Amino acid sequence: MERSVFSLFGSTFFGVAALGITALGFIWSAPGSPASPPKPEGDWRLLDPISYENLTVFPVVSSYGYDTSDFLTLEEGLSSGEILVREQGAETIVRNRDTNRQAPITYGGPSVNQLVLVNRSKRPVLLLAGELVSGGKQDRIIAKDRIVAPSAEPLPLNVFCVEHGRWSAGSQFTVAKTIVHPSVREQAAVKQSQSDVWASVAGGTTALASPTTPKAAPRVSAAEITETARAEAPTQSYSKIYGSRRVGGSADALVEEVQRRFRKETSGLKGERVVGVVVAYGGEVAWSDIFASDQLFQHYWSKLLRSYAVEAVARPTLREKASVEDAREFLRRLTGREQTESEPGVYRWREISAGSLSQIELDALEPKVITLHRLVLRRTS
Repeated sequence: MERSVFSLFGSTFFGVAALGITALGFIWSAPGSPASPPKPEGDWRLLDPISYENLTVFPVVSSYGYDTSDFLTLEEGLSSGEILVREQGAETIVRNRDTNRQAPITYGGPSVNQLVLVNRSKRPVLLLAGELVSGGKQDRIIAKDRIVAPSAEPLPLNVFCVEHGRWSAGSQFTVAKTIVHPSVREQAAVKQSQSDVWASVAGGTTALASPTTPKAAPRVSAAEITETARAEAPTQSYSKIYGSRRVGGSADALVEEVQRRFRKETSGLKGERVVGVVVAYGGEVAWSDIFASDQLFQHYWSKLLRSYAVEAVARPTLREKASVEDAREFLRRLTGREQTESEPGVYRWREISAGSLSQIELDALEPKVITLHRLVLRRTS
């Protein structure tokens, strides 16, 4: 039986043990084995690629994984009311754990790039860069992968705006069930630039066509995205632009067919589980999302697939196919310039850059070090 993550808590887990384990990346325990040894980096297998139009998805499977059910996702928390997201300066009612009394709290003043989050659950919350929250003065996306520990206190949350033309009172923030497409996620997670986020929302893709390949028009051009924004999304709302019939309808056609083929390809697995994907556009492998468990992957899969499809319709419609060997490169650990951020006892965020690739990993530090999400991308700018 898989062990629950939180059943493994130990008060002295951190320190030298955490530092020694960092270089291993994902640490797996085999289902049915209570004491399996750590597995080395890259203990994943690629299934046959699933291709349609200019989009190719390589399912990533493993026979190892964690029970990650003790982590709450943003969508789950907002839907249940266990998570509150507010504009800075807005009054939020929180319960004092010592006195068990409710009291209004405000934090700072309104800011484009910062919101306030309250985790009222008993579980840590997993946030992924690019997840969209709708409402407030503007729709926003999470700036970076992170974990928010259980707490009744308001927490400053870094975000990027994806609704350039509005700064007015709106409803409280709600779950949007959307992850923005890779070109926008890249500007948030790697470049961390608000102006570049706005530009990628307006332009569709930041990827440039290779000078060595023939030109091929995308299914949805930048001009069509601009016209859709003018006619249907005057505030340049990401949700309205990419949910429109012209742009969103084109992406939905890809989603439906890739999902059908994906289910067929992964339905007969024995002793393995799908934990992620590597994604290619035409002949270029561009992106990967891999999780610590099939539970997390299944939670995010439909939103991720639609985000990949949105990117595909904005890129040239080249029918070249990426090789399996190129896809395997996205499973290997990068060596290069590294930067880290952390909150002791909660999470560690790590980015490694090498050439045109960036690798971002989010580790939960308690009850033991687990890499919950691993992203590798080929930078477009």
